[in-house]
Amino acid sequence: MQSERRPEQLDVLVVGAGLSGIGAGYYLKQRCPDRSFAILEAREAIGGTWDLFRYPGIRSDSDMHTLGYAFKPWTKAKAIADGPSIRDYIRETAAEYNILPHIRFRHRLVRADWSSADARWTVTVETDEGERELSCRFLFMCSGYYDYAQGHLPDFPGAGDFRGEVIHPQFWPEDHDYSGRRVVVIGSGATAVTLVPEMAKHAAHVTMLQRSPTYIVARPAEDAVANWLRRRLPGRLAYRLTRWKNVLLGLAFYQLARRRPGKVRENILKGVREHLGPDHDVDTHFTPSYNPWDQRLCLVPDADLFGAIKNGSASVVTDHIERFTPDGIRLKSGKELPADVIVAATGLKLQLLAGVRFSLDGRPVKLPDQLMYKGMMFSDVPNLAFCFGYTNASWTLKSDLTCEYVCRLLNHMGKRGLDLCVPRRDPDAGETPFVDFSSGYIQRALAELPKQGAKKPWRLNQNYALDLVSLRYGRVDDGTMAFGRAAGAKAERVLEPAS
Repeated sequence: MQSERRPEQLDVLVVGAGLSGIGAGYYLKQRCPDRSFAILEAREAIGGTWDLFRYPGIRSDSDMHTLGYAFKPWTKAKAIADGPSIRDYIRETAAEYNILPHIRFRHRLVRADWSSADARWTVTVETDEGERELSCRFLFMCSGYYDYAQGHLPDFPGAGDFRGEVIHPQFWPEDHDYSGRRVVVIGSGATAVTLVPEMAKHAAHVTMLQRSPTYIVARPAEDAVANWLRRRLPGRLAYRLTRWKNVLLGLAFYQLARRRPGKVRENILKGVREHLGPDHDVDTHFTPSYNPWDQRLCLVPDADLFGAIKNGSASVVTDHIERFTPDGIRLKSGKELPADVIVAATGLKLQLLAGVRFSLDGRPVKLPDQLMYKGMMFSDVPNLAFCFGYTNASWTLKSDLTCEYVCRLLNHMGKRGLDLCVPRRDPDAGETPFVDFSSGYIQRALAELPKQGAKKPWRLNQNYALDLVSLRYGRVDDGTMAFGRAAGAKAERVLEPAS
């Protein structure tokens, strides 16, 4: 009877079957083939963000040579890919590397408790058949950074008076027909600049209503250099060269933006003026009050947003909402925007670690009290890692490195017969906010997020080259990470020095 009630035992549990989780499955199979693992996916399909979001025109805002996996070349002509193509790429990866048998769909992790005596996590999972428990030596959270169940939707005055439809892009109605209708898209971020030109192809008119502008950069949807290399070199070599080209260009642009923000700002606005011509008010609608890369830049492939504005099918209004009316939106300036459909592209609700409740020997773990170690673990929390990508580059660049590091960590413990690893907090590490980023979805959640430190290894690099050196080639036993063995139910946990 006792053995029947004992939770299933696994070496590693990965949470999330999106871009990061499928990548984690690949690295575990390739680099830790002796470890048993499962991937828990709360939904019924793989793909994460790229399966959930189905709004018109959904696409990446990073090139696929860096958003794609390091181990699986992106071979399509378009570097700025649409959502269905990215979803297919993730599914193809899972099938090609036989990761699908490891995925358990409709398994939502809700609670995880660490036992020092056993050096194991016991997790509670919601399934269609009710709750069940699993046990693992290492827990790897690849669940993204936002709440899948709800987006950010401000409480707009008069919202109940509007006679049309209000839609949040995170929950786009299937087969929604907006042809010939007047559309107002509230927002100026990546989702808004994607929706506007796509909807403008069929709507009577689309207005992008923003409180303040965002930096918008046009870029060709196809990478001519990548396509040229792919025609002349072996596929993997061409992909690797393109990947490094884009990494280095991205790093150079970011560093230039931080060191000479005025010059970068000038060049971005010059590009907008060239696309729109002299008849458009670039100062009002496309000139932010902050410096480039204080928030993420918006990418418009083939200048599609600017094209829609120039041909009159779309427009931009910069103002504040006073209230919704039966026929649209009244602005604080007194102007009224008529609308049949209002799309609230008002952002995400950030949720780190999928809202799971963690505890150590029954004591709750409070994320705001924790320091992040190398941007992927937490101070004094054993055998737990998480994926969080870059704010200034493609998500998968950091995700790949994190997966590699987790495998290095697991193999280090395996070779030495160790059961646990834990980054020991340095009292002199200092504390700074989760990330140095002013975007609304970050700022709204700062009080609920962990901190980073003021020095390595507690400080985020936001730099792929530095992380590559640290995570791929740096010492695992770096003097901060401590290792130990399970001590048993009646003994103290034993930790040995990191070196």
